[in-house]
Amino acid sequence: MLKIALLSIMAMAMVQAISDESQAVIVQYENEIKSDGSYNWAYGTSNQIQAQESGVGSAYAAGSVQYVAPDGQSIQLEYTADEHGYQPRGAHLPTPPPIPDYILRGLAYIEAHPFTRIQLKK
Repeated sequence: MLKIALLSIMAMAMVQAISDESQAVIVQYENEIKSDGSYNWAYGTSNQIQAQESGVGSAYAAGSVQYVAPDGQSIQLEYTADEHGYQPRGAHLPTPPPIPDYILRGLAYIEAHPFTRIQLKK
């Protein structure tokens, strides 16, 4: 019984040491800013975080981030940011439910039968 308790304590200590990310260090780093306003940067850490981005000033950016969430799920996020706003993509992001068929049929009808504006006489 004492052996089982000791092994359990050692296993918990190992799990806590593995999940302690306060000792993570940067293992890869790049940063380049060009005279035309374009840039790119990338970094990687010892606890498996990888990120990179490239873009042009405040007009456009595209990049990605990869890491392992505390629950063990592998997170991979890609994004762009431009005149249409921030657009993230990733399997972990929630998605809206599908549009019901009756709504799609109604929209198709409206598109096929445009409203003609009535002109009032003065």
